[in-house]
Amino acid sequence: MTNGRKQAGSQIETDVLIVGGGPAGGWAALAAAGAGARVVLADKGYHGTSGATAPSNTGTWCVPPGEARAEAVERRWQRTHGLADRRWMHRTVHQAYANLLQLVEWGYAFPRDDQGNLYIANLRGPDYMHFLRRKVKAAGVTILDHHPALELLTDGDVVTGAAGLSRRTGDDWHVHAGAVVLATGGCAFFERLMGGGGLTGDGYLMAAEAGAALSGMEFTGKYTLAPFDSSLNKGLPYRWASFHRQDGTPILDSRGRPLTNGIGGTDHELARALLDGPVFARLGLAEPAMQDWLRRGQPNCFLPYDRRGIDPFTQLFRVNLTAEGTVRGTGGIRLVGDDCATDVPGLYAAGDAASRENVTGASSGGGAMNASWAMASGWFAGAGAARHARQRGTRRAVGLALGQAGLRPAAAARPVDHAALVESVRAETIPLDRNFFRTGDGLAAGRERLEGVWAEIRDHLSAQGAERLRVREIAAVVASARWSLAAAEVRRESRGVHRRADLPETDAAWTRRLIVSGLDQVEVSPDFTAAQAQERAS
Repeated sequence: MTNGRKQAGSQIETDVLIVGGGPAGGWAALAAAGAGARVVLADKGYHGTSGATAPSNTGTWCVPPGEARAEAVERRWQRTHGLADRRWMHRTVHQAYANLLQLVEWGYAFPRDDQGNLYIANLRGPDYMHFLRRKVKAAGVTILDHHPALELLTDGDVVTGAAGLSRRTGDDWHVHAGAVVLATGGCAFFERLMGGGGLTGDGYLMAAEAGAALSGMEFTGKYTLAPFDSSLNKGLPYRWASFHRQDGTPILDSRGRPLTNGIGGTDHELARALLDGPVFARLGLAEPAMQDWLRRGQPNCFLPYDRRGIDPFTQLFRVNLTAEGTVRGTGGIRLVGDDCATDVPGLYAAGDAASRENVTGASSGGGAMNASWAMASGWFAGAGAARHARQRGTRRAVGLALGQAGLRPAAAARPVDHAALVESVRAETIPLDRNFFRTGDGLAAGRERLEGVWAEIRDHLSAQGAERLRVREIAAVVASARWSLAAAEVRRESRGVHRRADLPETDAAWTRRLIVSGLDQVEVSPDFTAAQAQERAS
């Protein structure tokens, strides 16, 4: 672990610091507070409205105890391309179900079916997060809204807190803690996603600066259909879609049949069609009753059409595949313990900040899996952090700052074109012909280009006051892209949402996870520990 410099500014002491205020952060705060810890939650936005869950409806992996649970785990494991861990899957579905029952006990307003029974498998994002915030406050947690963390603190061996700024004033803050949970979400690579504006991989960069490794970063090739020029990446309505060119000519799949069902494994066909030209959709395969159900169950999905005066069930509208990075991809900070500990003492990770390979393998965890993982991993991490803080005691941390890129340039600070940096990283992570369909040559060339971008950031990027947040976001996204491309180049096969056009087959020899580490020098190595754990679980 690298030592930085000691910081001055406002000081807060606590047992557990939660960085991030989405569902994983909320559940981590509740678990830590429930274990008797003093807890501070620092959110980049407003806890209860920030993140990808708040503006959405989401299902959960809701399976009651019994034989059906074991069957559900096995069915899901078969879709993980051999990289998930059945034991972790059982732990996750168990804890997530317990948390759903806890929501019932607390009085969360779940909907009821026609027989009056509670339907607990679905969560309405806005009221779910508002409800969670109320519970977090009632638990005595100190909430720091609009207080993004910029870097972690250390005593030289153990993570002892974090430092950041107030977006309202630009002033510094420092929280000294017995343990830290990173629940900062995934990385959307500056793509427009609903609720994804602040998802810039901040936790990945902070963890790596502390010496933590990442895993699953090659699985960032998840794309979801959305109306063209819209951030509404909700794929469900496209189950009833047919796809056409602008003149209404049906697009044919590889077997010569009209292309339909945009969530039924047709993403390869759609990606190739989009590379050939604009694609239009119509949701005309939905019967009237289904149309009504979709509008009532997913009302936000229809706002882009309503605003444009389009009836999506009868009229064609242009669509695009939206890159979702690690938000609905898989990669994140590597976990080494059942309590979501990282390989750095005192540092824990939860939700999309953590790798979800334990439960999703090489496939996407979007929707129900991610929602349940946020609940379970948040709970595990909060409890683990509270336990670690209790064991360490209440001694005051030294508080040496670890942040480098964007905060403390390696050479002389000088003006850097922020927009150019953003476009450079998006050029390697968003286009279908670079990130959906990958090649070894393309990945190598992209890595070389990003090395130049990283050198500029490392050596010269700097800012003052509130602008420090933006430069750290840029640094985090570029670092995340470098880790993603490095892992994708090493994995010489296609598996799940990692697709190599030059290596289209899945190779059994690559049924192992890849650990990614390092900032200036990125290293990729097989994770033999995870492979052994998976073998024991099976």
